[in-house]
Amino acid sequence: MASSKRTALITGASSGLGAEFACQLAANGYDLVLTARREDRLQQLAESLQTRYPISLTIFPADLSNLTDIEQLASTISNLPQLDLLVNNAGFGTVGRFYRVDPAKELAMLNVHITASVMLSRAALPGMLSCNQGGIINVSSMAGLVPIRNVLYHSTKAFLISFSEVLSNELRGTGVCVQALCPGFTITEFHDTPEYTRFTRRSIPRFLWLTSKQVVAESLTSLPTGKLVCIPGTVYKIGGAFARNSFSAGIIKYIAGLIINKPKAL
Repeated sequence: MASSKRTALITGASSGLGAEFACQLAANGYDLVLTARREDRLQQLAESLQTRYPISLTIFPADLSNLTDIEQLASTISNLPQLDLLVNNAGFGTVGRFYRVDPAKELAMLNVHITASVMLSRAALPGMLSCNQGGIINVSSMAGLVPIRNVLYHSTKAFLISFSEVLSNELRGTGVCVQALCPGFTITEFHDTPEYTRFTRRSIPRFLWLTSKQVVAESLTSLPTGKLVCIPGTVYKIGGAFARNSFSAGIIKYIAGLIINKPKAL
């Protein structure tokens, strides 16, 4: 994937996996377009990367829960002279019973995880297909393979896997690769929100935690091989293999349920 003349666009780039994608792609010579809600964080990251690497870098502040922002970013993608890699990384989670979670947050999640990923991929493809090369990474989750609770989060992540699978089939032979990246527990700011305080490195076994560097490195190494579903980490690879097998999926769901504790009473 390394090239000094390629361009990547990363959503949710201000922290976590998005920022790590930016760092590793910049180190590989990619020019970058970075988008996220927090303009100040984007600017700090851009300045850091441009100090370290001879790359062109553009920031595009956007809130992908907002349809207008999604449409504007899609238009920007359509007008890029070149886009070699799209990383649909933006995302967030909600915790709680389906009927209790704020519906506004759930609708926002649908836009961020599904609407944005679909529309941005659609905008990126004509240019990639005209060059007979390119890549789309949809950041899903092990939650998409092991549905337990937090209904819409798990469901939207499962959609990203299915979307990637069908899109990959449609693009077979075009030179454009699609990947569904399915990390497990990863050390990022994702778990720093009040909703996720119970899922800390003290409450989840240490061997289940991955680093952003590990997840992104495995994703970028896997993409050119054409492997559709990328599951970083040996433990998660084993779990993912069982989860995708109908005979053993129930066992994996049971074990995962024990790890994240029993749900609270209704």
